Amino acid sequence: MPTTGPVIDSARLRIRPFRPGDAEDLHAYLSLADVYRFEPGKPVDSEGAQRLAEERSTGSSFLALELRSAGRLVGHLSWHPVEPVHLRTWELGFIVDPRFQRRGYASEGTRAWTEHAFAMLGVHRVVAHCHPDNVASRRTLERAGFECEGRFRRDVYFRTDVGGRPIWQDTLVYALLDPSEA
Repeated sequence: MPTTGPVIDSARLRIRPFRPGDAEDLHAYLSLADVYRFEPGKPVDSEGAQRLAEERSTGSSFLALELRSAGRLVGHLSWHPVEPVHLRTWELGFIVDPRFQRRGYASEGTRAWTEHAFAMLGVHRVVAHCHPDNVASRRTLERAGFECEGRFRRDVYFRTDVGGRPIWQDTLVYALLDPSEA
């Protein structure tokens, strides 16, 4: 059964729970190898996209970014609490279909969702991580009001080399605090 959740409208986007019917749009961008340049995972086929759409429609960790004028998925947000939960810190991530990048959708969706999280969900702090070479994500976060708080050196890997050894990478840590608590 699909999860009911908030629907947030911004100027051009609707942020909403996933639906099983989002599989085709999800496949359109999660099937592209370039989407995983800075992300874990690998391209999915049609069946994999259908499974993901169905899984995401029953949970609350992923939110669809729908272009209101076209009624189609252009990307998604990921959203989960950071332990310990009493600190009210949540982690945000995003992926936008490359055909819809460079139009400000990621910043718009991030701003709309964080405003909702602060006002309605009692969130104190939102964090986001990105690869230092991912200039587009860094700019997106900065446009959405996040500040870079630091760099973790060789703290994560998503791939291994031919010998099975981790290919370590650095991570930039961004955060945004609830402005009403300042």
